[in-house]
Amino acid sequence: MQNADTQSVSVFKGVERMESAGTALKRMLPELVISKQKLRQAEGGCMVRLKRKEGKQNVGFSSRPFVLCGLPVRKPKGNELLYERRNGDFVLQITGHPNYGLPFGQDRVVPIYLATLAVRQQNQTIRFRTAAQMLETFGMHKGGKEYRRLVGAFERIFGATIFFGTDALRGTAKVVQLSRFSFFREAQIWYSRDPQQYPVSEEFENVIVLSEEFYREIMAHPIPADLEAVKVLAGAPAALDLFMWLSYRCFVAKGRETIPLFGPRGLANQIGSIEYARPRRFREKLDGWLQSIRVLWPECPAKISSDGTGLEVDRATALLADQKAG
Repeated sequence: MQNADTQSVSVFKGVERMESAGTALKRMLPELVISKQKLRQAEGGCMVRLKRKEGKQNVGFSSRPFVLCGLPVRKPKGNELLYERRNGDFVLQITGHPNYGLPFGQDRVVPIYLATLAVRQQNQTIRFRTAAQMLETFGMHKGGKEYRRLVGAFERIFGATIFFGTDALRGTAKVVQLSRFSFFREAQIWYSRDPQQYPVSEEFENVIVLSEEFYREIMAHPIPADLEAVKVLAGAPAALDLFMWLSYRCFVAKGRETIPLFGPRGLANQIGSIEYARPRRFREKLDGWLQSIRVLWPECPAKISSDGTGLEVDRATALLADQKAG
């Protein structure tokens, strides 16, 4: 299937303006059987590249803690309620609510959505009309299953407490800057049986008041992201984490740099893929995530070093410099 994915990228380059990726693939390679998910990813990749080429990227935002350190990729085992990731001097700890558990998987799109609305609306109190609006933003189906999953994500996010900070040595003194906060201060979210149903009045609008600390962090360090790319990768949380991290890391890079894969400051300790701790397994998964990212961002300069111990990055941008939030 990997060869099929690679071949499909080259096939789509000449037809992305004329027909969908799925139609092109069926027409040019009728003997190839490919899943609907792969077709959606291929079509999404074409759309991301086309919008980038035409200067029509839909720009959203994420917040610094969840770009530097990812949420859990998979549902934590048992009753585990404490999760920690590190990125150099930065540390992220999340404590889940006893009734709802830790945020994981696709839950990570909720902070992206909240940060995007906060920056666009320039307000600590953010509003959106329907759940369907959010599902559509991230390319999710609008059926009952996805709607229930979204409700669960909001419950886990609402119940979580975040501990984020730095610890570093400056001279002979250790400097510690820490912050503990929740995502929301309060929320009024209407759970309708029909996720596309519009509220009958502003009184029934979905309203979320972000915590003062979370809002301040978003506004002080808004990290832009291509929402079309996020939509394509929403169902692949580890690849999404890496895309968001690379978008930021390549933008701030001063030149070619190598980030270790393992050890206290290694990439494996930053993104939320703790189940891939074995070096060989992590490298295999990392290579697959990089392939998915290059479908969306062909110019991405990241590659695994020849000795397999680091990830080489260089200065680059996944967003055009003149893009604004859509």
